[in-house]
Amino acid sequence: MMKLKPADPETRSPDLVAENIEKLKALFPELVTEGEKGTVLNLDVLKQLVGDQTVTDVEEKYGLNWHGKRRARQLALTPSTGTLRPCPEESVDWEKTQNIMIEGDNLEVLKLLQKSYAGKVKLIYIDPPYNTGRDLLYPNNYQDGIKTYLEVTQQTEGGAALVSNPEAGGRYHTNWLNLMYARLKVARDLLQSDGVLICTIDENEQGNLACLLKDVFEEGSYDHVCVTIVHNPRGVQGTNFSYTHEYAIFVLPAGTKVIADRQIPQGDITWSHLRNWGTESERGDAKNCFYPVLVKDDQIIGFGEVCDDSFHPEQTVLVKGTYHVYPIDRSGVERKWRYARQSVDRVRHLLRARKISDGYEIEIGKDFETYRTVWTDTRYDANEYGTKILKALVPNSPFTFPKSLWAVHDCVQAVTAEDPTAIVLDFFAGSGTTGHAVLEYNKSDNGSRRYILVQLPEVIGGPFGTIADITKERLRRAGQKIRAENPMFAGDTGFRVFKLDSTNIREWDPATKDLEKDLFDHTQAIKDDRTEQDVLYELLLKLGLDLCVKIEKKKIAGKTVHSVGGGVLFTCLDKSIAVADAEPLALGIADWHSQLAPETESTCVFRDASFKNDVAKTNLAEILKQHGIEKVRSL
Repeated sequence: MMKLKPADPETRSPDLVAENIEKLKALFPELVTEGEKGTVLNLDVLKQLVGDQTVTDVEEKYGLNWHGKRRARQLALTPSTGTLRPCPEESVDWEKTQNIMIEGDNLEVLKLLQKSYAGKVKLIYIDPPYNTGRDLLYPNNYQDGIKTYLEVTQQTEGGAALVSNPEAGGRYHTNWLNLMYARLKVARDLLQSDGVLICTIDENEQGNLACLLKDVFEEGSYDHVCVTIVHNPRGVQGTNFSYTHEYAIFVLPAGTKVIADRQIPQGDITWSHLRNWGTESERGDAKNCFYPVLVKDDQIIGFGEVCDDSFHPEQTVLVKGTYHVYPIDRSGVERKWRYARQSVDRVRHLLRARKISDGYEIEIGKDFETYRTVWTDTRYDANEYGTKILKALVPNSPFTFPKSLWAVHDCVQAVTAEDPTAIVLDFFAGSGTTGHAVLEYNKSDNGSRRYILVQLPEVIGGPFGTIADITKERLRRAGQKIRAENPMFAGDTGFRVFKLDSTNIREWDPATKDLEKDLFDHTQAIKDDRTEQDVLYELLLKLGLDLCVKIEKKKIAGKTVHSVGGGVLFTCLDKSIAVADAEPLALGIADWHSQLAPETESTCVFRDASFKNDVAKTNLAEILKQHGIEKVRSL
């Protein structure tokens, strides 16, 4: 049985530097060598491999540079030593929900989410501090992430606090860039291959943000689109201009298409043919795009199945009172619809059947095809649909100008319309508008999109202890309101609460300084104020399992055993396992493992100090291995 140690990959968030070195080693083994402090890269070898002119060790290149950029990059690559502690008592529908609300510093949280959610997030929507001169940022001496976070949020004594960022300060833009750069670098790895990032901003940092995003999401691989959103029609008076808008920068993998299917008044729609024309528009170019649109009493009532290659109909065929309309032009050429059969239902509400001399023409609202770069819908008014909505839900909220619910809703819709199970991440959650928007969109199309929100529990005055408390209260009340107004809606309106904290395992905590206490604690790995559930969820994070994965519990040989993810992980953290317990406990776990039959390798974790002696530990581990469970670990 292997005892997990602080340096083991299984006990910490991903070490991105080590992973990058391994990738380089796989590509160019001769590039990696051993230096005085461990593995290093040989710059001379790199020059030989790719040519002198393609290698530089300076930052003199086109792009955005500032003091602290290198350090911010290193900060992004530094593993987190923390964990996320579950809080069922502050959650809604803990056992069932797939939504997550996390209290904590978003940089540390993003690092901790890497193993469980890398490459799984469809949309990252963030509304970061706009750097107006009134924003509070982390102090510049930010070293130990968890330690400083606990001090900033007044959970420990130490003196660190959020610091103001006055416009007159010499590091005004630099401080903000350092804050954003590290977080964007880590967040990028959470996006799936077709994932999209949307970041809102005002004129203070819009230019810098645009350059920063092109640094993290390189041009060529990603498209960058700046959308103007009129969010304050009355305007905020500046020195010479009245500001009525802000910006949303969309970062999309090259070639990604977002579909605009917002409801637009009928009179404002420009209609065009649903059938394709021009090059690559014929039936043979996409066989799953040739099927009938069903029309009755001038209304579209559905869609038929994809037609067999041997079937050659007229443009319109009447069958038992229902017209079957095919994508055939007036010259008789069999073309294709612009949407495949499996995706056309999604845009059904955008279509109409127009009567023509010999049947029907199926049309789609052209304005729905692509979004424009200026959004002027009255629903984007942040006062009417942001402040007033929040005040109605949480009357004592101190937020003065939260995002319009519908501006965020339409961003979510633009990216996830074709993915009803998408994960949406917001690591500057604020009042929780993004979570609320996901619930509203799921309600409209019966989707099961999930949200992950992260908010710093910044201490504030008034009836709420922290900003994160407001976030949670809004999510609770928004879910209750949707349920009350839509009794037939069966979607998920709950959320699980987690809170960032130092690790639950003493031996993994590098901050201890009392040698005598350390020696005593060595025999008791789990901290006194931590629960079995705390440890269980730390293991989920460190082993890369979803924080909402199914967890089952059984009594085996008088001990409590948990199965996580259908047998991917088994844990038994009882405080005493005698020699006589080892065999029945191991056989019981092996039998449960056989019943669950997980598709991937299973890991079994025990409390090291619980074993009566080495005999008990060895016997248990050997029996488990005999039954196919090779990875047996202890804390």
